[in-house]
Order: sequence, then structure tokens, then C-alpha cells
Amino acid sequence: MRDLRGVIEREKAQIGVFITMHEPTRPMRKEAASADFYRSPVGTHPRLQILTVTELLSKKGIDYPAPLQRADVTFKPAPRARREEGKQLGLDMVAETPATYRKRRKPRVS
Repeated sequence: MRDLRGVIEREKAQIGVFITMHEPTRPMRKEAASADFYRSPVGTHPRLQILTVTELLSKKGIDYPAPLQRADVTFKPAPRARREEGKQLGLDMVAETPATYRKRRKPRVS
């Protein structure tokens, strides 16, 4: 735990997670608790976290700041393009028969 804390501080990481198969010991918990907290725009999270594999696989998971999701943001649709009288929007599509296509295309040069 002490080594992981040193790596977090050296690399200036916000959060470090130690995953273990067995329950953490009292000194491990003490070291993790002394690592302070990471304060993000969405809350406070322990900088050094210890999770057992069981906790990781159960819905507990890692406590980290999720991407900001603001409920007060709304999206309004873009204004619709106005069509001038007699003009179409987009591409003009022309139906063509195979016979008119053959007349229009350039002959192949062999």
C-alpha cells in the first residue's frame, strides 16, 4: 500500500486502486485512509482505494468521478432551412431509363 501511495504521489494521479483476493488488513486500511481525498467537480473520492475481487465484481466498483452529466442542460433543435418558392432542398433526383443512360454516357475507348 505504501508503494502504491508513493506511485500515486510521484505520478500525480488523482486516484489509485489496490485490488486484492483477500480482505485488507488493518495497516492496509490505515494507509489508504491516510491518503486523503480527491475532490472533483462532482464530489469527493478516496485517493487510495482497496477493493477485493468480490467487491469489484459485485456492483460496488471503484469510486471515481463519472463524466459530468448536467441535468440543467437542454438541447434545442437546429432551425429548419426555409425553402424558397419553387425550389427544392437537397439534390435534384432524375429518374432515368436504361435507354436514356446508354445515350448519355460516354462510349468506351478500347
